Amino acid sequence: MHDPAFRQALQRYLDGTAERAELKLLTKQLLKLLVAKAPGHAVEVRIPPYGAVQCIEGPRHTRGTPGAVIEMPPELWIDLAVGRITWADARTSGKLRASGERTDLSGLLPLVPE
Repeated sequence: MHDPAFRQALQRYLDGTAERAELKLLTKQLLKLLVAKAPGHAVEVRIPPYGAVQCIEGPRHTRGTPGAVIEMPPELWIDLAVGRITWADARTSGKLRASGERTDLSGLLPLVPE
């Protein structure tokens, strides 16, 4: 990602000095990258309180709770997206909830090298 605001927010995050607005920016931008890499509507990825997207090809979800949902805190999402933690380690951390088919993002991550 070449956006200077994103790079600055990422550097502050990696330094441990990111604030709420920077977590929001990073979360939203990294979710956009995920959708660009894996377009579709089969899986909903939720990063409360900052965002949620549908991605990955497969059956389209239109009403109610999707059949495939991934949810995690922003810090874990950012760590996954930049490669600071593996999908397997995130799953065993207890902070990531994933249910349904196609909810293994390991083949799509990292989105941005650290």
